Amino acid sequence: MGMAVCLLPGTELSFANEVRQWSKWLRPWNETVISYRTAIFRQINKDKRATHHDALEFPNGEIVLLTTLVEGQQATVLQLPAEPQKAQEAAAANRAVQLDWAVG
Repeated sequence: MGMAVCLLPGTELSFANEVRQWSKWLRPWNETVISYRTAIFRQINKDKRATHHDALEFPNGEIVLLTTLVEGQQATVLQLPAEPQKAQEAAAANRAVQLDWAVG
């Protein structure tokens, strides 16, 4: 049984085994092994509408679309991305405004 999850760009993942993907160069479509067990979730080609955006970036810089991965692989989230500082400041300012309205 498969499971879908949502990941934020920048999320670090650790796979239970070396990552496997379908080879686009070998016919018939054979599996190839990516010799890493860690990757960072990225979204690529966001300016292109009719294409897949979800990908993994491996330590050697290789980027692989999730749609090319062999099904059934297991991964664990190692670390969520840090929230950008500006977003934290905006949230703090918003809380301060809400508190001011509550006092008045």
